[in-house]
Order: sequence, then C-alpha cells, then structure tokens
Amino acid sequence: MASALSPPKGPKPKGVPPSHYYESFLEKKGPCDQDYRKFWAGLQGLAICFYNSNRDFQALEKLDLRLFSKIKDESPWGSSRDISPHFSLVLRDQEVKFKVESLESREMWKGFILTVVELHVPSNLTLLPGHLYMMAEVLDKEKARRAAEVPWCFLQVSRLEAQLLLERYPECGNLLLRPGGDGKDGVSVTTRQILNGSPVVKHYKVKREGPMYVIDVEDPFSCPSLDAVVNYFVTYTKRALVPFLMEEDYEKVLGFVDSDRENGESVWAVSSSRDSGPAPLANVSKPLPPVPVPVSVSSQEDRLPLLPPLPQLPDQDENYVTPIEDSPAVEYVNQDVSSSSHPVPSKPKKPVKLPAKPPKPPIMPKPDLKAITSVWARKPVSPQDPFLLTKLGDVTAELEEKLQKRRALEHSSRPPGTSGLSQDTTVLHQLCPH
Repeated sequence: MASALSPPKGPKPKGVPPSHYYESFLEKKGPCDQDYRKFWAGLQGLAICFYNSNRDFQALEKLDLRLFSKIKDESPWGSSRDISPHFSLVLRDQEVKFKVESLESREMWKGFILTVVELHVPSNLTLLPGHLYMMAEVLDKEKARRAAEVPWCFLQVSRLEAQLLLERYPECGNLLLRPGGDGKDGVSVTTRQILNGSPVVKHYKVKREGPMYVIDVEDPFSCPSLDAVVNYFVTYTKRALVPFLMEEDYEKVLGFVDSDRENGESVWAVSSSRDSGPAPLANVSKPLPPVPVPVSVSSQEDRLPLLPPLPQLPDQDENYVTPIEDSPAVEYVNQDVSSSSHPVPSKPKKPVKLPAKPPKPPIMPKPDLKAITSVWARKPVSPQDPFLLTKLGDVTAELEEKLQKRRALEHSSRPPGTSGLSQDTTVLHQLCPH
C-alpha cells in the first residue's frame, strides 16, 4: 500500500530584517541567570535586542536604555582561563553583565550605547576615526528619530497630577513634561528633588516659537524638539534629573520556541499571520442564546422603540357586560386607549353607579272603577301616606258617630240584663260588610 504523500514544503516566510545601529555577538548574564548565555545582539534606538541567531527577525529579549544609569568595565572572574573582556550596564531596576570577544568590541558597544543615551559621541574611549565617524552618523539618526516622536516622559496631566506622580513613584524618575497651562503649543516641565529630607518641586515654562522650543529661564535656551528640552534638563543638572518613565514589561508579539527542521536547533517562532488563528475545537457546543434580563419599567419604555410594535388593545366597550338591573339608556364613559406602539397599562374600571331612585313600576292597563274601589278597600293602608291617613280619619269619625246613635237607640229599646257587646259587633258588620 502506497504511503500517504506529505504536503510539499512551502517557502519560509521572508520578512524585513531589523535595522540596527550596531550589532554583534554578546554573552549576557542577568540578575536571575546562573551563567552567561550567548545571543546575537543589536542596538535599535534606545533598546538592545537579543536574538538566537542573525537570521531571526523577532527579538527574544530587550533591554530598555531609557532606564540607563551608567556603564562600566568589569574584570574577569571565575575561571582563570576566561580572559574575555567584560563590561556591565547599570539600569535603574537591574544590572546586566556582558562578555564580548575582544577589547575593540567592548569599546564599540560602550561608544554606541553612550551616543544614543547622551546624544553625543564619547571622547574618552579608545576608538579609531572610522568608529567615531560611524557613531556620528548614528547620532544624527537618533536625533531625527527622537525629533519625530513625543518624549516618553510627556504625560497628559495637570500640575497637581504631575506633582502626585513624582511623589508616589520616585523610583520612576523626577522630571516629566506636561501640557502648558496657557492652552497653547507650549509645554511645562515639573521636577521634584529632595533637599535635606524635604521635597523641592519646581515648574518651568517652555514656549513654542515657530519650530523651536524656548526654555523660559534667566538665559533662555532654544531647542529644536521636545526631546532636546528633556536632554537640556538632564545634561545641565549633571544627570540629577531623570526623565519619568512608568515601567511596562509587556510584550506585543506572541512568540514561542520551536525546533528548526533543517538543523534541529531551537529557534524563536512568531505568529506571522493575524488571520490564521487557533483551530476551533470539535467537541465544543455552540453558545446558548443570551437570556433576557428583566428590566425596570422606565428602562423598558426606553427600549420599547427597538422592539416590533405590539397590536392595539381592543375597545373596552366590546368586552364590557351590562348588568341586567341597569337601564339600557344609561351611558358609560370609558378611558381612551393610547394608539402608540407601546402598550399603556389599563386602569381598573370604576364600579357603575346605580340610579339614586328605584326604578318606576311598570304601567298596568287601567281597570274599571268598581275594580279600583274593591282593590282600594282590600289594600292595606300605609301609615306613611298622608292622603290615606286623612281618608281613614273621616271614615272612622263617621262610623263612630253612627255607632253612638245606634247604641243610644238600642239602649233605650234593650231589655234589662242583656249585654251590648255582641250587638255592637253585629252593628259593625252591618255598617262594613266587607
């Protein structure tokens, strides 16, 4: 069975090699290293970059020369066989030791580092005229680079904020630039130093006059760039003033150690394509849709215009049931329903008020006079009706008068020893047969 063919190897990605002021092999030993490690090193601006080989484009480490304090020679130590020249680079936060192949290489490294840091070619080194010419060219390039950039110690802060930064972080420097208080193109310089245990804070004004920056002191001094302003304060104070720099030890490029298939050496690989991200996992389920979070009434009304319009509420008259006891002629006034797209909460209906007077009795057909007389005679008399009370009093008086006359007649014609109670009852029945 034929073996599966391996995909053809594509050409290695070619990039632009980094540009260095000076480069060569260096053996470096940091504060945490047990022994020296050999790198290909290059001076790039205010940083020393370290690579595995001179074919690499991405640096493994960098040393920030903005934290520069001093550079000095070191005597060989350890084995007596180690006769290589040594020098030490002292920064604010650490001291790094180097070992080079020759004295000429050590003087070259020291000369280029001092040139880019102090912005002048050193004169106290053992260098040839050709080396000094190379450093003069590097000096022009570094000045042009800094003139196009804003100094690292320039911060968008106020006068009070500048004083607080210098007070809280004295290890980061004691000089910073900030925007001028006049609101123009000028800047201000704030410094903080310790004199006999007491802090001394000073503010200096730098005016902008055309392409030049003029430091407003007793003897005004003109500078072509803001970086030259910083360099003026550092140089004329014998490096007592140190530009403020917050430490940020973060890398911007993702890299990893990989093995070279050709020679088996370990190399530092960098992700070259932004589009080629990590492959998605096969067993990872899709994310669930977000669960809606309940919101308050006010926030819900603000978000309702983003939702589809809801159907209008039906008229309340359509769902209202009229009670049987109510008269159909009674009118009801309902609240208006808003025609906007968002629903309006409906208020509860008020109870229907019944009429104060009871409903009139139904009108009956008019009977004849005899029926009315008989019905009125049988109808119980209501004591509250004044008309009926008057009629009843008249009838009672008339009966009483007739009864008295009848009693008088009977009493005169009644034999002695008989009772008149039964006779009175008989008389009443005769007068009112019903």
